[in-house]
Amino acid sequence: MLVDVVVEQAVVVIVGAGPSGLATSACLNNLSIPNIILEKESFHASLWKLRTYDRLKLHLAKEFCNLPHMPFSPSAPTYISKDDFIRYLNNYVSKFNLSPRYHRHVKSASCDKLTGRWQIEVENTKSGETELYITEFLVVASGENAEGYIPKIHGLHNFVGEITHSRDYKSGSKYSGKDVLVVGCGNSGMEIAFWYVNLAKYGIERPANGPFYIKATQGRSAVIDVGTVKKIKEEEIKVLPELVSVQATNLKFSNGEIRKFDAIIFATGYKSGIRKWLKEYGYIFNEEGLPKNNFPNHWKGSNGLYCAGFSRRGLAGVSMDAVAIAQDIKLIMGERRVDIN
Repeated sequence: MLVDVVVEQAVVVIVGAGPSGLATSACLNNLSIPNIILEKESFHASLWKLRTYDRLKLHLAKEFCNLPHMPFSPSAPTYISKDDFIRYLNNYVSKFNLSPRYHRHVKSASCDKLTGRWQIEVENTKSGETELYITEFLVVASGENAEGYIPKIHGLHNFVGEITHSRDYKSGSKYSGKDVLVVGCGNSGMEIAFWYVNLAKYGIERPANGPFYIKATQGRSAVIDVGTVKKIKEEEIKVLPELVSVQATNLKFSNGEIRKFDAIIFATGYKSGIRKWLKEYGYIFNEEGLPKNNFPNHWKGSNGLYCAGFSRRGLAGVSMDAVAIAQDIKLIMGERRVDIN
């Protein structure tokens, strides 16, 4: 059976309409460089709108969280709430006249060795059509948090309670009256332990390095305590060692202790899904789907391939990537015009 394919030429194609994709598109627009954003969902900033919990706030001051060319209002609070940030992104899209193409699921992207151009096969999930975009520059802005990561734990499939990942968590109200295990403390546990020093007796060991070092070397941001430490000290929250196996509602930990729980929430981070569709990921990414080069040289690969939002430096890193990518593409295009003339 023959399938009709809609073919379109583009200067720059951006995959992902989250903050990284929007910021890159805005910077390109400011330099009058045509670009197309492809987004699989039906709206922009889907991670923020669908995959964030209700009480979320940006944990860095607003001065470090704005996207290029649009600072937050002076009247805005220092720490921006989730809803306020979503409104900010909506206004950002309007101000820079951004027009992502929604319902576009990227199936594959490969670089033609003869032409040096990228061929991006896309499924339009709304119309059912297959689209092929041919572009000189490809910007991967789908994010390092594309998929929730749940570690392999012996017997986890036997658990009879609820299992969820933190990306699907909205509020604690649904767990009222239940015993819930949250797996993973990540940077939260690390920084809380360093700030309060004496939490070892509660199961949180003091880390060897402080939050600013951890941020610079691992990309993990500091977390502001909003009452967790008090609940740990009051033993309303119990810190347990590594979860090693599961049987029905019985969970066994590395110290041999066995406890019963009604639900498990995995706050164990995310992983990149880039290798599923980016054929020549090795031009810029490693086996884990993260940049091969260290910051600040992580954003540029070879053959016109770029990545935005993979520096592990939050929204400030997103802005730096977007500006750098737009400027680099402008430079390359300018050099080619000079050569032609």
